[in-house]
Amino acid sequence: MKILNTIINQARVAPRSIVLAEGDDIRVIEAAERATREGIANCILVGDPGTIGALADEVGISLEGIRIENPKSSTRAHDYARNLLDLRAKKGMTIDQAQELVLDQLHFADLMVRAGDADGTIAGARYTSGDCVRAALQIIGVAPGINTVSSFFLMIFEALHHEPKQAMLFADCALVVDPGAEQLADIALATTQSAQRILERDPSVAMLSFSTNGSADHPFVDKVRQATEIVRKKDPQLAVDGDIQLDAALVPSIVERKMPDSKTRGNANVLIFPDLNAANIGYKIAQRLGGAIAIGPIMQGLNHPANDLSRGCSTEDIYYMIAMTAVQAQG
Repeated sequence: MKILNTIINQARVAPRSIVLAEGDDIRVIEAAERATREGIANCILVGDPGTIGALADEVGISLEGIRIENPKSSTRAHDYARNLLDLRAKKGMTIDQAQELVLDQLHFADLMVRAGDADGTIAGARYTSGDCVRAALQIIGVAPGINTVSSFFLMIFEALHHEPKQAMLFADCALVVDPGAEQLADIALATTQSAQRILERDPSVAMLSFSTNGSADHPFVDKVRQATEIVRKKDPQLAVDGDIQLDAALVPSIVERKMPDSKTRGNANVLIFPDLNAANIGYKIAQRLGGAIAIGPIMQGLNHPANDLSRGCSTEDIYYMIAMTAVQAQG
């Protein structure tokens, strides 16, 4: 898995402090131990130290080098509660509510990042995606100049049957349900920037549709065309095609027939789906039937990295997400 090795090596160059909200989950503990031992991040586990220590002992791993933060006894809890109240008072939050929320491991982890006590955060092994996204938006906040917070999956095609062997970014597979043209353009531009940090070649972007080069006339297609024009105006140097079908985006001989003036030439490595239905189904087909490795969803557009795990994630999934979050924090 060449691209994953590249990401891990990049994380090692300048390890960042990554806080894991579900520090009392054995998968999280095992991933943090590996990430710490291999020098890709300075891991912080949120939870009860006794519980975390007992779980680590059960599987025979060391917590050396791993910091544990207990919201119930933290000396920072008071300051975090005041910070949270400052953020949410206009929405009706009281100091009592803020003090109660600080005891929640997810909110505590996000408040650590907001305060600068950690560089990025990961949750979702037990918390729902809705919980993770909501807390990140409310506490960590949206980066300046960003209108649409979105997400992508890093898709790795390196199995024996994959040709060519490559990594791609799929977006938005998790957050924006039905983006308008402006939002779709925002997603494409944000994912392009993410691709520039992660992929080993220049981004080549396909704005996907059931139409290629105007072969169909429908409002769904019009949205993709409009979004593509916005992207081209904002980044004239970017190789981007849209509206374009998946086969034309990936197969040079097909795009030559369907879109002779293609910018991607059938070598797209960033796929922008028209809505969440298509994106979520698409990445899962590639993962479950196609044998691709899917890492994500990785959020983009926040002030600091805050990423969401699947509740069915493995220790290895969490380990790779730690590396990805560390690389985001470097950028």
